[in-house]
Amino acid sequence: MTATSPRLKHEVKDLALAPLGRQRIEWAGREMPVLKQIRDRFAQEKPFAGIRLVACCHVTTETAHLAIAFKAGGADAILIASNPLSTQDDTAASLVADYDIPVFAIKGEDNDTYHRHVQIALDHRPNLIIDDGCDVVATLIQQRQHQIADIIGTTEETTTGIVRLRAMLRDGVLKFPAMNVNDADTKHFFDNRYGTGQSTLDGVIRATNVLLAGKTVVVAGYGWCGKGTASRARGLGANVIVTEIDPIKGIEAVMDGFRVLPMSEAAPLGDLFITVTGSKHVIRGEHFDVMKDGALVCNSGHFDIEIDLVALGDRAKEVNTVRPFTQEYRLKNGKSVVVLGEGRLINLAAAEGHPSAVMDMSFANQALAAEYLVKNKGKLAPGIHSIPTEVDQNIAELKLKAMGIEIDSLTADQINYNNSWTTGT
Repeated sequence: MTATSPRLKHEVKDLALAPLGRQRIEWAGREMPVLKQIRDRFAQEKPFAGIRLVACCHVTTETAHLAIAFKAGGADAILIASNPLSTQDDTAASLVADYDIPVFAIKGEDNDTYHRHVQIALDHRPNLIIDDGCDVVATLIQQRQHQIADIIGTTEETTTGIVRLRAMLRDGVLKFPAMNVNDADTKHFFDNRYGTGQSTLDGVIRATNVLLAGKTVVVAGYGWCGKGTASRARGLGANVIVTEIDPIKGIEAVMDGFRVLPMSEAAPLGDLFITVTGSKHVIRGEHFDVMKDGALVCNSGHFDIEIDLVALGDRAKEVNTVRPFTQEYRLKNGKSVVVLGEGRLINLAAAEGHPSAVMDMSFANQALAAEYLVKNKGKLAPGIHSIPTEVDQNIAELKLKAMGIEIDSLTADQINYNNSWTTGT
């Protein structure tokens, strides 16, 4: 159902879910001390006063804390989902009812509703866009050229989104600065590796309740997300095969102790397939044809095109939902392939996404990147900009401090040595 509040325009499933959502938001906050410190400073300094902000993110308890931080900083902010299956409906309800933040997101919304919400976000005439997958920016550039002048900049959190931004830059259509949050060390080293690694397998297990020990798990892609997924699968006792197109990453996977094969050779061997490439049709018709009967297939990349579901549908004589987020395609060759989460992000479709502790750093990057754009309005050239090293370092320092961990500092002698070229053997 769609609920309407007299205070706010919004579109959420049910405001009656708000009490549970608030409880879960508060629980997530226990493991997000860095973002809390940033929010407290924002509340005093109001860096986003007078700024219209759109956040297109997975609507989870962790994202709630980012939205609350932007509001505390004075932003006129609204939140939409970055994926039709990633919304936590109780979180969305609480943000509306308890925090007065307009949210347009419903778990399971169809594509038309999803794209309508993107248009609603752009109707807000944003000055800042917090994007996850680059759908809002892409729609703005394709359909709302007249609004580009309003934009101070955008921040982007995903590999997929950065790939799209780079394509925009090559095509000469990116007319404002974009902060590359995805490649910050305190983002991809932790969020992509530890967050995706744990939450992906959490989603698989919740959807299927299968025992991973002894299974052959094929991980497509050995970027940071693939590294984390492969590592955690091996930790649960699985035999892991990695597929890659990058020779350096392929060598790295071999050196890390994984078997590396082309997908054509891995397809007949796998019990579970997980795609984390950010590319298109990594698993195709010819791979489905040779898979084991009952093979499980899922995706933990941003978009649902890594698995060629059209080709799979063409080979199926019937499709049945056998568990929540679990569909069995009975093929004409007599075998079956089981698709998890409709080929969408399995860690958010069937589970709760990344643990709060890693999103604390990712969203700290988002918050500080947005502040950096505002502070440098008019000074940054159109294009893609890295998170400043000092910001990345500061986030890591805050995280260590919150964990009660101390590290060494360079002595004066060491600083002199590092800055000298005359000392040697």
